[in-house]
Amino acid sequence: MTAPGQPRDEGAIEPLAEPVLPLVTVLLPVRNEAGFIDPCLRALAAQDYPRDRFEVILLDGESSDTTVQEVEALQAELSLPDKVINNPRRTTATAMNLGIWIARGEIVIKVDGHTRVAPDFISASVLALRQSGADAAGGPIRTVGQEDAIGSAIALAMSSPFGVGDTAFRHSQSEQWTDSVPFGAYRREVFQRVGLFAEDIERGEDDEFNYRLRDSGGRILLTPTIRSEYYSRSTYAALARQYWNYGLAKVAVLERHPRRLRARHLVPSAFVLTLAGGVLLSVFDRRFGRLASLAATTYAVANTIASLRLAARGHRRELPYLPGAFATIHLAAGSGMIAGALRILRSKLRRRVG
Repeated sequence: MTAPGQPRDEGAIEPLAEPVLPLVTVLLPVRNEAGFIDPCLRALAAQDYPRDRFEVILLDGESSDTTVQEVEALQAELSLPDKVINNPRRTTATAMNLGIWIARGEIVIKVDGHTRVAPDFISASVLALRQSGADAAGGPIRTVGQEDAIGSAIALAMSSPFGVGDTAFRHSQSEQWTDSVPFGAYRREVFQRVGLFAEDIERGEDDEFNYRLRDSGGRILLTPTIRSEYYSRSTYAALARQYWNYGLAKVAVLERHPRRLRARHLVPSAFVLTLAGGVLLSVFDRRFGRLASLAATTYAVANTIASLRLAARGHRRELPYLPGAFATIHLAAGSGMIAGALRILRSKLRRRVG
């Protein structure tokens, strides 16, 4: 296989031979995915990988909307998913672990209910693992927003380096070794070697598991040949909840893997602390207020420049909403990380006192 970061020689890629096709298990942890589960399952049903060589196990976290009814209708129409398992603990990590226990596949792939995969998603994942020798492989996400301008602006912000930093799977189109992928394909023996997903970390289970895999000497490949689309949140409020939870989870993950801490992880929290701290401390010294004002002004300029650059690339309709989308991501993630750090600190203090 061509080394990551180098262009592929398309003529050197051999098609998967039918006699050696591995059995693949696709795990689909969901909860309240009404309206999204239909395109997700239809995309899996349209795979070019032989239908008798992959199974789809849907693990439902006791959905309270019409997800289950939609799944039952699709089972009758598509004969997919192959199994529907109840996940009473409702978290993604417990769903994944339940699925791994009953999976028959030599390769286990995680797919999110908010995702629509390309027709060659499974075959590209299998090929990437076979040709690279990687322990896990995944592809960059193309984030898709709702048809309205706000939803589209949110999708653009989540795909922008200014919005999400140097997270490769959000915007990179280069093949490379990486620390984590969101919808990864894993060799089954990885779980025997590294263990299962951490069930006490909600929404950060992918990163935590992948960091453990990397720490054990495993390799994770990010390749643009594995394609999928992710449906972003449609409102600022939903986006704020999502990134608040991401912030909480990131602290829990980094506490276990401090060597994975990067400067970009701390920037949103530092910004929030500067704003809030500056305003509060300005009561005692006006210089703190000026510091908060300087931080806010600097951020506003950077946000405006990033928004204008995206607008210049054909996204003028979204321009009025891009600054709000960027600010929501940064403020929510930063606040979530601060809250997560305080929770961990409080828990440690209680253990010491006790």
